[in-house]
Amino acid sequence: MSVEPRVNEQIRAREVRLVGPEGEQVGIVPLERALQLAADVDLDLVEVAPMARPPVCKLMDFGKFKYESALKAREARRNQQQTVIKEMKLRPKIDPHDYETKKGHVVRFLKAGDKVKVTIMFRGREQSRPELGFRLLRRLSEEISELGFVEASPKQDGRNMIMVLAPHRATKAAAVAAVATKPGREPREGEAPAEEPVAAAETTATAE
Repeated sequence: MSVEPRVNEQIRAREVRLVGPEGEQVGIVPLERALQLAADVDLDLVEVAPMARPPVCKLMDFGKFKYESALKAREARRNQQQTVIKEMKLRPKIDPHDYETKKGHVVRFLKAGDKVKVTIMFRGREQSRPELGFRLLRRLSEEISELGFVEASPKQDGRNMIMVLAPHRATKAAAVAAVATKPGREPREGEAPAEEPVAAAETTATAE
């Protein structure tokens, strides 16, 4: 939890290490002198390092500083795309058409900046042929390598084999840029309407 720094008369130290408005080092001065210097240039005395001995204080426009900090934080939140984990389930002897369809879903998820948990489900005698699952997962990872990479290598988990794919940084950056457009903005001519950004963090959605 963030706590606002002490400002002006809230500062309790008898002397402070003073930093000027441009970052210049003024030195250690009595608190009364620091407050007077702040008043002379119509700025605030802000305690920026309270644990230092003596505490470090800086001359600044505290109201402007808070406003700009709030703007930066809001912009960072607006541009942030939270990670969503999708799940894709396949059978080791999947039909070629079904494989291409499900690979298309994986590609779409990665392009959206999401991670994908790929699960191979073994049934009956298929459990004695784990190499079929490894082979299928290796093929999938190779075919989507331009968009993502294997974050967690294939691992047997009971009757299932699981691999996690994650988008490359460039892929995720493109997805973030796509959702950074302000919601509600009218699209320009020839531009597709912007979709609402995903709101849930680290949630799992299953697509079969």
